[in-house]
Amino acid sequence: MKKINDFVLKKPVITLLILLAITSFFAYEIYNKARIETNLDKYMPEGHPAFKKSDHYEELFGIADSVVVAIEDQRGIYNKETLQQIVEVSNKLAQLDEIDNDSVKSLATADNITASDFGLEINPFLSKIPETSEQFKELKQKVNDNNMISGRLVSENNKVALVQAELIDGGVDRIELYQVIQDMLSNIEGSNEIYVAGQPVIEGTLANLMPEDMKIMIPLVILIISIVLLLTFRSIKSTVLTLGVVLFSTIWAFGLMSAVGIPIYAVSTMIPVMLIALGVADGIHLLSHLKDTMFENPEIGTNEAITDMIKNMWKPVVMTSVTTAVGFVSLLTSEVYPVKYFGLFTAFGVISAMVFSLIFIPAGLKIFSLPKFKKGKKKNNTKSENNNFFKFTDWVLLHKKKIILISLIIFVLGVIGAQNIWINSSFLSKFREDEDIIIANRFINEHFGGTTNLNVIIKSEKNDALKDPEYLKDIWQLQKELEEMEDVGASFAITDFLRRINKVMNENQEKYNRVPETRELTAQYLLLYSMSGDPEDLNRVIDYDYRRANLQINLKDDDARLITSVIDKIENYQQDSSLSELEIDFAGSAYTNRVFANLILEGQIKSLLLSVLIVIVLLGFLFKSTLAGLFGSLPIIITAVINFGIMGYLNIALNTTTALISSIAVGMGIDYSIHLLSKYKHNGNKGLSPKIVARKTMKHAGKAIVFNAIVVITGFMVLIFSSFPPNRELGYLVSLSLFSSFVLTLTLVVALLDKYKPDFIFKN
Repeated sequence: MKKINDFVLKKPVITLLILLAITSFFAYEIYNKARIETNLDKYMPEGHPAFKKSDHYEELFGIADSVVVAIEDQRGIYNKETLQQIVEVSNKLAQLDEIDNDSVKSLATADNITASDFGLEINPFLSKIPETSEQFKELKQKVNDNNMISGRLVSENNKVALVQAELIDGGVDRIELYQVIQDMLSNIEGSNEIYVAGQPVIEGTLANLMPEDMKIMIPLVILIISIVLLLTFRSIKSTVLTLGVVLFSTIWAFGLMSAVGIPIYAVSTMIPVMLIALGVADGIHLLSHLKDTMFENPEIGTNEAITDMIKNMWKPVVMTSVTTAVGFVSLLTSEVYPVKYFGLFTAFGVISAMVFSLIFIPAGLKIFSLPKFKKGKKKNNTKSENNNFFKFTDWVLLHKKKIILISLIIFVLGVIGAQNIWINSSFLSKFREDEDIIIANRFINEHFGGTTNLNVIIKSEKNDALKDPEYLKDIWQLQKELEEMEDVGASFAITDFLRRINKVMNENQEKYNRVPETRELTAQYLLLYSMSGDPEDLNRVIDYDYRRANLQINLKDDDARLITSVIDKIENYQQDSSLSELEIDFAGSAYTNRVFANLILEGQIKSLLLSVLIVIVLLGFLFKSTLAGLFGSLPIIITAVINFGIMGYLNIALNTTTALISSIAVGMGIDYSIHLLSKYKHNGNKGLSPKIVARKTMKHAGKAIVFNAIVVITGFMVLIFSSFPPNRELGYLVSLSLFSSFVLTLTLVVALLDKYKPDFIFKN
């Protein structure tokens, strides 16, 4: 480090030019290669068995994400204007390159299954727009009599019509599709209210809001951090140098992401806020030391002051940066791509901030001279500050047993609260309640079966097994029981075709609205349909050999708890029915969301355990004492438990965003312990009394920790202004974590050191 410091002091201009050149390269990479990931399927690990299995069934049955458009007419949809809108929306969606035109389902494209003297007939509902009131009434009656259309494509109150269109296979730019659909719908003539939802629209809305959120968050956090730094240092020069560190390190992190082809995920939008908030820590400790040195030695020279700053602070700065990076690197244990890459590139940004702090700040000080720190209005301000810290230290030493006991009680309460924590991978939860996508999704769920799909794959090893009436009756019974559950809408399977055919072939008698009684009759009905209708319709619910059936369940929410309860219901029903002889698998967006939620939990547990273990080892290595590792890590362990406890008590879900909390708490919270223990050890080796050691440590390290905590907590609180609710939750929880860590460091760790007087502190 001495050689680097000597080079910086001798050639500060060259040092800054090298750093600026590298920063310019990364800025160029951001400008030319940065892209936002809009396909939420890309958040999932491709090689995971559950996702591979789901992909297989989606390909087999043609399961794909759908755009859902609802057209509402308070007078009722059966009028010329509204029916024309339904036709126009259906046709325009079918013409989009991103849409499979054969998949568009609406009243304009749907067929009606009826019977005649010649057998089964399948004709379109809307071959042309009706002209007379009698024709409108006839169309309305046909729809209401058909359970495959009523409640699915037309609401039961006949005031809302639905248009569904599936995306083509392959990559579709969700942002572009979202904009095309918005433009298309804005040009639809008519006075009716139009709502648009579905997974592609959720993804497009998310991708559209992400850069808008960053435009607000980044300037806001820079402004607030600048104000706090000015109040802390009372020096414009120190504030500018510290801000330079965080801005350059942020460019490095995003530049490397762009250079290696990693896209920007929703959670990645928080990286700038994180690095700006975290990156100031090194500068605060370096410049706080410089400030204290200049107050104690007013005549000190520039080179001497910078050398003293680096000599005394480089080890704590490097160690705190490494431990912070470790907290983020531990997120690589997660299989969730956004979490994994967030951890990796935030860690790189933290190390970049360390490099800038140790090189950029000294070079800047050398070129622009030492800052002129202001002591404030009162001449005895320093003495007053010292007295306050001395009083606080004396209070901690006096109540050390109580502090240890209270910390233990808080830990236990946190463990109890953590029992209620739950995991959620809902993408709808990322939006505010007043967002258009949430309003549209809520409206469609109120009038139809639901916008989230769970596909239940029922399998047998024998051909034609699923023509067996016993299996079909139990599938239909399962559908009825599931539809009785709260937040479960409609279901659709081969049974719906068979029930409809059975009814119309028996003079529309309601008692025949059931699956056929015999295998032979089932086979006959399916043959009639394949001859009269579109065989592709059956291919979505049954395979060619009648060995695998696709039962689609529509859910009115993508909440992981709802999905889990539905899957549990299905598995329990299977055990008590003839379906126990068959195998059941799952596919679709709801199933992958549930697996995704479990991966979040697994990754959280792994990353937390790994980061705490590594931190304990690093502290033990740094201070050559296992006890140092244990004492120093206690604040972050208790803080992590407090966080999970509060999430449990307040019913806050663990998701891709809040899953980052423990890693941030470990990585950042341990910094306080390192600075405290380093200064404690420095003073403890002088042979002073424990009380004097504690006082001197608190005077310098304690003050820097308080300033550091104030700045970083203020930076993270900016997240409460984010457009995304999970980001706001993260802002509150991380701020609470950092507050808990610094309070526990200045109380619990000091109390333990004074009570046990370990050798790694008091060697003499």
